[in-house]
This record gives sequence, structure tokens and C-alpha cells, in this order.
Amino acid sequence: MKIAVIHDWLVTYAGAERVLEQILNIYPDADLFSMVDFIAKEERGFFLNKPVTTSFIQKLPKAKSKYRNYLPLMPLAVEQFDLSAYDLIISSSHAVAKSVITGPDQLHISYIHSPMRYAWDLQHQYLRESGLDKGLKGWIAKYLLHRIRKWDVGTSNRVDVYIANSNFIKRRIKKVYRRDSLVIFPPVSVHEFFLSKEKKDFYLTASRVVSYKKMDMIVKAFTLMPDRVLKVIGIGPDFDKLKKIAKGYENIELLGYQPFNVLKELMQTAKGFVFAAEEDFGITPVEAQACGTPVIGFGKGGLLDTVIEDKTGVFFKEQTVSSLIGAIKKFETLSFDPEFIRENSLQFSNEAFTASLKDTITQEFNIFRNEL
Repeated sequence: MKIAVIHDWLVTYAGAERVLEQILNIYPDADLFSMVDFIAKEERGFFLNKPVTTSFIQKLPKAKSKYRNYLPLMPLAVEQFDLSAYDLIISSSHAVAKSVITGPDQLHISYIHSPMRYAWDLQHQYLRESGLDKGLKGWIAKYLLHRIRKWDVGTSNRVDVYIANSNFIKRRIKKVYRRDSLVIFPPVSVHEFFLSKEKKDFYLTASRVVSYKKMDMIVKAFTLMPDRVLKVIGIGPDFDKLKKIAKGYENIELLGYQPFNVLKELMQTAKGFVFAAEEDFGITPVEAQACGTPVIGFGKGGLLDTVIEDKTGVFFKEQTVSSLIGAIKKFETLSFDPEFIRENSLQFSNEAFTASLKDTITQEFNIFRNEL
């Protein structure tokens, strides 16, 4: 069968691109499509250095740095891809890829990282953080997102089979599109991390320092616990905010950006990994568990799929300083088995993902062909 893979945009190597990488490892002969492709020549190995068919947005002014500004044009752009020659279309989508046009004799399977967050339940947060919640620009943005929502729902039946990356996203797909979905957890390179039973007396958090990650909340909590050490890895627009909060507190160490070997070493030796974001899935808590390190995490979103309460970590119920402090105090009353924690992480490996995805696609394609 002839296969096309379509991805929203190729600008960096992050969680969605890890999924794309594994899809292409399963189907190395597939043709690749994307709204834009600005991956540097030396970094194209994750999609096998394939040629990429891009949309007209690729050639628009300042598209390399401002491609998100062309979101209102992306519904038109994705519909211009001619995929009529393919038997199977696999979309990797968190924006518009799932809405590509296909015919009745083609099977379209969409792996959904999330329905478009900034158009749906996170719209108000997105507008606030972008400074678009007021004024004329704000009303224009709200109107455009309104139009995109109507288009997004209107094109949801272009997908034959939905696959969600977590049970949280399964519920979001049901809410937005009124469609059922299968759940296949995304791939995590757990075998790049190693079990360590020897833990030191410090906590670790690691993330991009942006508002929804709630890194400031974590740092504030440790200003109220000066007898507990926190190491913070990450850089981002809110880093100066963290520096102001942590100023004068010797128990808080802001490390900024660190290379992978440093991150891995600290993950292996930390007594606990703190994670405060509401994520669709959440890769770093799984990486921490691959080191045998338990997680103190916000008990909502994808974390409910990856952390077993009181066995591989503990949850706090609210994104507040007091709730986090309570969880840390509970955490310190428990004992954890690093080997069990490591074992829990293995279900999210690259190998587990590719085996599950390949079996699912094969089964769905056979059912589809038998119904023609």
C-alpha cells in the first residue's frame, strides 16, 4: 500500500516530532507532508532526511519565524495537499493536519497530540498570555479562533480512526469532536536513562520556564521549606521571574539550561522529581521514573496515565503552593521501590509505541479493506 504521513509543521524536534520519527521508522517508504519545513540540514535525521512536500505558507514572508501567525490560512493550506494517490494517510496532529482531504477508498488514521489547544479549552489562557484578551486585536483574534473552531469541528469526520496520546486527550477528543478514540501512549526514550537506587537529599524540576509549567509555583513552595533543597533545570521567558523569587534562598539552585548528561545525572540521583503542569501526556515525569525516581506531580491530565499514586509518586490536587507543600510532606512519609518505578516507565518506550501503533494500523487497514 502507498502511504502518506502528514505533520502540522516541522520547525523543531519535540514531543510531536518523536511520534513522527517512530511512525516513519515503521513506514520508511511513506511520503511526508507538512505545512512548513524549517528543520536545519544537519538535524533532519529524525525523519530519515526525506523530502517534504510543504504548503504555500512555506514561501510567505517571515514564515520561518512567524509561521504561527499564518494559522488563519492553515485550513486553506492543508486542504491543498493532493493525497489522492495514497491508500493510507497517517496524520500527526495538534493543529490542522487531521483535516487533510481524503476520499472514500482511503483510510485516514490520525494520531492526536491534542485538539487545537489555543482554539478550544485553553483559548482564554492563550489570549491572556499573548496580550490578545483586550482591544481591537483581541476581538480580531477571538473572531478568527471562532472561525477555526467551526472549521475544526466541521472537518472532524474526515478522520476514520482517531488515536489519542493519553486518556486525557481521549476525553478532549470526545468533548470537541464527539468521536471515540483509541489510546496509544507516545514514545519516550526510556532506555537512554538508567536506574539508580542511590538517591541524594534534593528535589529536581526540569522544564521550559513558561507560565503554564508553573515553575514559579514550585520555587515559591521551596522558599517556604528552606530545609529542603530544590534544583531547577530550564530556561525560558519567565526565568527572570524565578530569579526574583529565589533570590536569597540558598536551598534553591537555578541551573538554567543544562546538557542532557547533566539532566540525566540529576534525574538519577534526585530523591523526587517535581512536576506542576497540566500536560496532555508529559514526557519528563516518565524519564524521571526511568531513573527510578518518584514523581510529585499535579494530579490532572496525562500524568494520571503515567504515575501510580503512592507507588511511583504522589499527586497534589490543586496548582497551589499549599497543595504542593502538602504533597511533598506526604511524599516524605512514603517509601518507594526504584526498580518498580523503572519497570512502570518501560510501558512508554519507543518499542512499546511502535509495536502498538503498527498492530493497530494493520488491524484497522485490514478491516477497512474488507469493508470496501
